[in-house]
Amino acid sequence: MELRVLRYFLMVAREENITRAAEQLHITQPTLSRQLQQLEEELNCKLFNRSSHNIMLTEDGMRLKKHAQDIVTLADRTEREFAKQQEIAGEIVFGCGEARCMDDLAGYMERFRKMYPQVQYELYTANADDVKERLDKGLVDIGLLSEPVDISKYNFIRLRQKERWGILVAEDMPLAEKEAVTPEDLLSVPLFMTKRTIVKSELESWFGDLFEQIQIAGTYNLLNNAAAMVRHHMGAALCYQIGVTYAHLKFIPLVPRLETGFVLVWRKNQVVSNAVESFLQMAKEEICRESISDTKQ
Repeated sequence: MELRVLRYFLMVAREENITRAAEQLHITQPTLSRQLQQLEEELNCKLFNRSSHNIMLTEDGMRLKKHAQDIVTLADRTEREFAKQQEIAGEIVFGCGEARCMDDLAGYMERFRKMYPQVQYELYTANADDVKERLDKGLVDIGLLSEPVDISKYNFIRLRQKERWGILVAEDMPLAEKEAVTPEDLLSVPLFMTKRTIVKSELESWFGDLFEQIQIAGTYNLLNNAAAMVRHHMGAALCYQIGVTYAHLKFIPLVPRLETGFVLVWRKNQVVSNAVESFLQMAKEEICRESISDTKQ
């Protein structure tokens, strides 16, 4: 399977038309059709449903599209890294969750880019499990992950800031009058909970014996969508305080107190670009300096 043919396949998937795809690729339509046919023969499956007007992906085609996008992205990144391996330049890809400590990371990124203006950043926002998947595939260089998380496969730097857990609730609900909420306060409230299994276990421990009595209205992976459900009075969202203010919603902390830490991670035994290596070294120095400053205060 050639990289060139995968690029042809992705262009046809995007355009949903052989003629338009051939024009974009600057090749003839018969050549493109022949390449696609050979790809189907090589994979022993049908990738497209063809009609007189368009061409649509089959289920096998959708599966190949996901893998092909990852392969092409990784190949392009590798070419760029080798082209710039003698200088601190190129692209650093960050996989980040939603957290207030993203401000700290952004500060490191700002200072690093002032030192090396030819460095560019790509940000991929997702929960910790999705970020880890892309780290393992080599599509993300550095991940910002919320704990608890299995970091046995990664090198890591633990950040200083922790986020406090609470609930996000509509400000016109009776619960919004409270300054803090206990497990007992939440028994009668439909709750939206993070989808991550390891984090749900932490919340289960916080509820203790009352966990079996709570009402789970749904799960989420990023808080923005859960906030929309809360705004429509479908329940409250269990979350940590990410530093974002939502209109007509109120964040109320949990008692007993429950906190989440964060780590910067990158794969062990991975050859990284000069830009990534230099950024990680700077981040370590910045965090160490800030920790020493906190100790002296």
